Amino acid sequence: MSVIEEGNTEEIQMFRDMVLRFLEQEVLPHYDSWEKNHKMPREMWNTMGSAGMLLVDFPEKYGAADASFDVCQMIQEEMCRLNLHALATGYNIHSNIVAPYLLHIGNQQQQDRWLPAMVSGEVLTALAMTEPGAGSDLAGIRTKAIKDGDHYILSGSKTFITNGNDADMIIVCAKTDVNAGSKGISLFLVDTSIPGFSTGKPIEKIGQHCSDTAELFFENMHIPSNALLGEEGKGFVYLMQELPRERLGCAVQAIGHAQGALDITCDYVKERKAFGQSVSQFQNTRFKLAECQTELEMCRALLEKHMHKYQRGEMTVTDAAMLKLAATEMQLTMVNECLQLFGGYGYTDEYPISRFYRDARIQTIYAGTSEIMKEVIARDILGR
Repeated sequence: MSVIEEGNTEEIQMFRDMVLRFLEQEVLPHYDSWEKNHKMPREMWNTMGSAGMLLVDFPEKYGAADASFDVCQMIQEEMCRLNLHALATGYNIHSNIVAPYLLHIGNQQQQDRWLPAMVSGEVLTALAMTEPGAGSDLAGIRTKAIKDGDHYILSGSKTFITNGNDADMIIVCAKTDVNAGSKGISLFLVDTSIPGFSTGKPIEKIGQHCSDTAELFFENMHIPSNALLGEEGKGFVYLMQELPRERLGCAVQAIGHAQGALDITCDYVKERKAFGQSVSQFQNTRFKLAECQTELEMCRALLEKHMHKYQRGEMTVTDAAMLKLAATEMQLTMVNECLQLFGGYGYTDEYPISRFYRDARIQTIYAGTSEIMKEVIARDILGR
């Protein structure tokens, strides 16, 4: 049972039914071709907006459903359970990460401009932190935004940016004071139609093929001063403030994805015969799947605990690091064990377990690697 399902509220069930109908009708029939072509149509975001699936837990005044936080997480979980991890990753960025930055930090003018269009899918968004020479070390970024009258001049580049090629607005992390380290970082709401913005060719990846992953370039872009998100110099503080929700979203995806892999594996081993009996009757199979189920349920319990803490405003950066570390490492272990039980067929594209395997691999890397998560946790218990 899903963590999000335990409340058994009418709202959750209503939205789940709607989400499953939408995915079955609008996504699943086309998803294999999107993966093959390494591209999801931009129009799909408009379709999701029309179906009421974007920013579902945002206020009605922006055109959203004003649903519970649980509903947004449930949508990601169901996408991943159905082996649509690339879609879930883009959805997580747009609805679960960028949108809260605007709601929590943006002023009313910024919210009025961007949020309704994000709800409808007219505007697709991205978050640009990572640079070719600065991944987890945000203090080392080189992208600059220099104040010039009533504008900032933005120059630099970013890489591995989800939704980057199709994005209409990108939250860009840039240095406004190159000598102040992390205290010199600011965030900007960058309209990609402004001259000076460009993208490289789409980045090809070993998994999540139809997820739009881009390299971005900012060449002396003149962005208006009112594009500054929050206060100048507080970008790093804002990033630390919003990271817990991002990492919680990764954990939700990990658990949904692991459940989907387990489901198809249980079905397969019951049907597959070897040495005159069902593969499900071998002790190795039974013990491996018992271990998988147990690890999954432990991560569900941790997710449930921290979802409640997040909703009470009590979830810490360390909490989020432990949750992401546990859930994504479990996900990788589980899909590996599941693929093994498919034997040689698991290594073929004909069987969906192969996509489960490929798509999971990035989860211990983006939004902070497992190694960074361990360091965050260690600093909390041992100090620097």
